Amino acid sequence: MPVNARIAESHAEISLWRRHLHQHPELLYDVEGTAAFVAEKLGDFGCDDVATGIGRTGVVGVIHGSRPAAGGRGIALRADMDALPIVEETGAAYASLTRGKMHACGHDGHTAMLLGAGKALAATRDFAGSVVLVFQPA
Repeated sequence: MPVNARIAESHAEISLWRRHLHQHPELLYDVEGTAAFVAEKLGDFGCDDVATGIGRTGVVGVIHGSRPAAGGRGIALRADMDALPIVEETGAAYASLTRGKMHACGHDGHTAMLLGAGKALAATRDFAGSVVLVFQPA
């Protein structure tokens, strides 16, 4: 299955991840819950390497492609994980459960999208080199 179709097939799951992250916002480098969520997903996807505690609470996943790459080529994709100190008053069903913290910046979406890309890439591995998924705390 082409990677675009695989990602489209995962749309509902990626939306659920975003809503989960939106409900559980964390600030700056204090993103332990988010980092644990991300690391668990990367492990479930079968990433070749998952490192935690990078820059205190960052997470890095590595996926090696199935085709050889000259010179150890690779690419990194990055997403922020932190939220903002804002009271959410949206009334959304998936609104923040932590008063005074909110993903008003879109980092919940960035994190969910990078997880979706990682899931698709780990499932297909139809590329040369490696993809490094960097989840930055702040």
